[in-house]
Amino acid sequence: MTAFNVVRFKVKPGNEQQFIDAHRAMRPAFKGFLGANMIKTGDQTFCFVGEWRNFQSIVDARPLMISMLDQVRSLLDDLGPELGVTDPVSGESVLNLGPPKKRAKKKAAKSRGSAGRGSGRKGAKGKRKATAKKKTARKR
Repeated sequence: MTAFNVVRFKVKPGNEQQFIDAHRAMRPAFKGFLGANMIKTGDQTFCFVGEWRNFQSIVDARPLMISMLDQVRSLLDDLGPELGVTDPVSGESVLNLGPPKKRAKKKAAKSRGSAGRGSGRKGAKGKRKATAKKKTARKR
C-alpha cells in the first residue's frame, strides 16, 4: 500500500534558496521511493512530501534520510523544545483522490455535418452527389 512521509521545516532567515538548492542537488536512491515535492508554506517554512511504494520502504530509508537532513541541518531553525529542527510524520495512504473526470463535450450540429459524418445537411448532400456520380459512371 502506498505510503507518504511529510517533514515540516523552518529555514533560518536568508537561507531559503540555499535550502531549496541543496534539496534539488540531492538525488535520493531509496528503494521504494516514488518521488517527492517540496512545498513552501510560508516565509521561512517548507514541507517535504515523499511518496513511497509502501511503509516499510520509509522505515528502511530512515537512516539515509537522516544523513540527508544532516547536510541541511545548519540552515534550519528550531521548531520548539519538543521538535528540534523537523516535524516529521509518515503513514500509509487511506484515500486517494484523483482529479475530477472530464465530461465529454457535445459537438455542435454544424461541426458534425462538416466533418462528413452525414448527420448534418452538408454531409447528406455530399453523400447524394457521390451516389449520383457513381450511377452516372455505371451508365457509361
